[in-house]
Amino acid sequence: MLTSFFYTLRAARLPVSIREYLTLLEALKAGVLDDDGGPTLDKFFVLARSCLVKDEALFDKFEQAFASYFRGAQLQHEALIKSLPQDWLRQQMERELTPEQKAQLQALGWDELMEQLRQRLAEQQERHEGGSRWIGTGGTSPFGHGGYNPAGVRIGGPGRQNSAVKVWEQRHYRDYADDVVLNTRQIKVALRRLRRFAREGSELELDLDHTIQATASNAGLLDLKLRPERHNKVKLILLMDVGGTMDPHVQRIQELFSAVRSEFKHLEFFYFHNCVYDHVWKNNQRRQRERTSTWDLIHTYNRDYRLIFVGDATMSPYEILQPGGSVEYHNEEAGAQWLQRLTQAFPRHVWINPEPSGLWQYRQSIALMQQLMHQHMYPLTLQGLEQAMRQLSK
Repeated sequence: MLTSFFYTLRAARLPVSIREYLTLLEALKAGVLDDDGGPTLDKFFVLARSCLVKDEALFDKFEQAFASYFRGAQLQHEALIKSLPQDWLRQQMERELTPEQKAQLQALGWDELMEQLRQRLAEQQERHEGGSRWIGTGGTSPFGHGGYNPAGVRIGGPGRQNSAVKVWEQRHYRDYADDVVLNTRQIKVALRRLRRFAREGSELELDLDHTIQATASNAGLLDLKLRPERHNKVKLILLMDVGGTMDPHVQRIQELFSAVRSEFKHLEFFYFHNCVYDHVWKNNQRRQRERTSTWDLIHTYNRDYRLIFVGDATMSPYEILQPGGSVEYHNEEAGAQWLQRLTQAFPRHVWINPEPSGLWQYRQSIALMQQLMHQHMYPLTLQGLEQAMRQLSK
């Protein structure tokens, strides 16, 4: 069993050696896990990580490989989803409505929609399908999935009509890789417009001109002169949208992320989904328990940091304007308020959008986001990146 586990770790590109693997086996043979109630999977996880992983930067890769091999990565479900039996949302029929029938359906306002959902949860006792009132599938009710309503709440399941004002489901995201080998240098060249070099730190770099001058002045005897390395002094905060409609853009975002990591020494990055609310996170697998308060982000970093949002800004307008608009939890304050706080805290800010700029005019949420970003939104193209870097350089 542990031999397969060893090869699983190697397949995950963890530098686990035979010596470290034998150390783990020796620890197990010595009964390290037998104390305090006997061996458990959690105890074995801690022991295996201590024996096999020597670099804290690899802890996340080890955790993912361990979870994949032993029990699968499982995330905590949203409280609302827990309260809904899964058979209520089992899709068994596809119902097609005529244009006349669709026109007769009335779209509810946000407050009325949320109040009716609370009432349905309190009253409903069984599964429904094809109806117009209860939580279920295939009908015209504002709640459930697989049916049609001009403005409802989709609960689980795949979207069909793109008309939901709110989505309630547990999302699974993956981190953007920062070690992607770029197939072009154009992104890095565009990012280099945002540079401010300074020589800092210890003297580690050969100063060739001064070495030649000093050697000549020393009758030809070699006199080496060193100087501190040059570093880009620009400080950057990168906030990246992940999951959902961002999935088709993963490769381009990873290329951008790789280029940013290589060009900026002073870089802080965080993830969010659709819109920033009261917290962001560093690791998507642990986002439920390892979060960074947005207030802490604002108060930790100075105003000299440049702020870059990366996202398609494609969502329901309620996710931006309405408390409780998040697809995963009930946010107390609207996303627009948090965006305003961030742009005020970091006056030099831009939004980079991977969606083609020709589509922006057809999406209300993008227009709202442009307004909140003071029209500093640019497409993820060479020209767009150059414009964004010029804006941040002001």
